[in-house]
Amino acid sequence: MQINDNVLNYDEKIIFSLRSLYSKYGYAPYKMSKFEEYDLYVKNKDFLISDSVITFTDTNGKLMALKPDVTLSIIKNSKDACETVQKLYYNENVYRISKGTKVFKEIMQVGLECIGNIDNYCIFEVLMLAAQSLKNISADAILDISHLGVLSSIIDSFSVSYEMKQALMKCAAEKNLHEISAICADNGIEPEKAELLADIISFYGTPDEILPKLKDIPELSEAVEQLEAALAPFEGNELKEMLRIDFSVVSDMKYYNGIVFKGFINGIPNSVLSGGQYDKLMEKMNRKSGAVGFAVYLDMLERLENQKGEIF
Repeated sequence: MQINDNVLNYDEKIIFSLRSLYSKYGYAPYKMSKFEEYDLYVKNKDFLISDSVITFTDTNGKLMALKPDVTLSIIKNSKDACETVQKLYYNENVYRISKGTKVFKEIMQVGLECIGNIDNYCIFEVLMLAAQSLKNISADAILDISHLGVLSSIIDSFSVSYEMKQALMKCAAEKNLHEISAICADNGIEPEKAELLADIISFYGTPDEILPKLKDIPELSEAVEQLEAALAPFEGNELKEMLRIDFSVVSDMKYYNGIVFKGFINGIPNSVLSGGQYDKLMEKMNRKSGAVGFAVYLDMLERLENQKGEIF
């Protein structure tokens, strides 16, 4: 069926472009209900972008919620197939507080999930599709990539409480080196370890610039090898120019593990895409499969709608 671009609005053009991209790589469309039992979100509230959820009572007395997230619904309603790989994409409305307006909105979200026997190629493919998704929206975009094992390898060696480790991760996300130094000094952490943490958080650049700097740090070897393996297939790919290594990209380690990433477009202050490996969430929901995926937040793209020039 031929689609006439002239009859499509801005969001529809993006959605059509991304759906075509994901289908090309074997991802199947996934449709779901507009609501789930509220209990699903209560148990995983830290996984949500916002813990504010719109609820209502069903006719049978169950407390239900308009879905603020798609990934949780997909995991809950999909089979736990450890020996195969399920490749799914979606474009679904979610109901949550918009970052732009600070009020509840019905937001169209597009994304994909790769679930099952996840290997390095699966991770590369998801990263590649994330980069291509950004490029389909704007030529002026970057994909910041991190590996949670890098920071956790350093912070886990500190003899501090879980709460203090979380505080350090928060500081890392904010690149707040002053507060990191203060926390380390207050908790008697060796200056060398504190300096190493600050250095790692300060790193920012292309994979070719950053990965060699990590080679001589023994405690990071496993995470760095995984990062290298996932990025190696980008060699010779024009999308490699969009990639940056940034260890301030962090996600809640109760749910995520391994590689995490965020996508940015020039002119928009917040990330318009985020994703990563979430094996720990799968485990928490009694699944044995691994998983990696991302979401594109169309509500963050409103600033681009009136820009001059071709988007696609």
